[in-house]
Amino acid sequence: MKTELPAIGKVSSEIFDEIILPQLGRKRPEILMGPRHGVDVGVVDLGHGQVMVTTTDPIFVVPPYGWERSGWFAIHILASDAVTSGIRPSYITMDLNLPLSMTREEFEAMWSVMHRECDKIGMAVISGHTGRYEGCDYPMIGGATVIGIGPKDRYVTPDMARLGDIVILTKGAAIEAAGLFAVTFPDRMVKRYGEKAAREAEEIFWQMSIVEDAFTAMEAGVREDGVTTMHDATECGVWGGLFEVARASGVGMTIDKGKIIVQDAVRNVCDLFGIDPYSSISEGTLILTCKPHKAQEVIRRLGDKGIPASMVGEIVEPRRGMRYFENGTSHELIHPKVDPFWAAFGKAASQGG
Repeated sequence: MKTELPAIGKVSSEIFDEIILPQLGRKRPEILMGPRHGVDVGVVDLGHGQVMVTTTDPIFVVPPYGWERSGWFAIHILASDAVTSGIRPSYITMDLNLPLSMTREEFEAMWSVMHRECDKIGMAVISGHTGRYEGCDYPMIGGATVIGIGPKDRYVTPDMARLGDIVILTKGAAIEAAGLFAVTFPDRMVKRYGEKAAREAEEIFWQMSIVEDAFTAMEAGVREDGVTTMHDATECGVWGGLFEVARASGVGMTIDKGKIIVQDAVRNVCDLFGIDPYSSISEGTLILTCKPHKAQEVIRRLGDKGIPASMVGEIVEPRRGMRYFENGTSHELIHPKVDPFWAAFGKAASQGG
């Protein structure tokens, strides 16, 4: 049976396997990591002990969030995939296909924030294209590629998890889902939970980045002496991200669901809008694996930066499969495939307010 394109969102793994993966242009021997399931970056061997790491994503801008939030989020989405490699991003190329409705003042406000965040992260804009066109509209107003160059023995990819590695999650589940709902529908949050709780939920927006999480974790060491894989829990959330890491590395995984953080504000949002926090989009949640002797140090370093994190499981033999435990009962860990955020968000938007 032929797999069709999805109604909305990323294409399925079947479409990726059937159409994209067999047709990737010229084969080149210096490519250490090309397109793969659950892998956020490409890696190219530059020689002389150096690699180039790249990642490409849409430029995602939502004006109702305000230009400060919108510009910040657009850059941190892009950088967050790149930093999962462990190599600090240094360059960015940007293609901006602006809607005709955008004014000079709005563009200037957005771009000044983008520039500021690129500078903070350490990225220089080295090339790009900017124009206004019919048929272009928010939130996807172009695309960008982030590039990092660093030591060949310092990068990590999601296929490097090994037996006995500890699985760590930062910040917990549904960070992005909660942050976006809270800033989009603040009145509903106030009505259900009160002003203070609503403001706390809105602040989750600023957690939707793993840039500092990844840099901090890597300080403990890499590969055999520390972090072995990092992955950003985006589409399909924590369950999707964990599944992708295990599949990319060809390993089994056991997870204690009770150890996955669900912040109170996140729980409030998910309850209000009827979504499962564990399978909902969660930009800002870093999934990482590391050697057991470095796990406590990783947790401590993250805590010192004010980033909550927890050890939620371990890497096991492939024959044991992917499983999570809840109140002592074992369940198969499967990929959700469909993120509940999109339908719930669309429903809430159609209701207004």
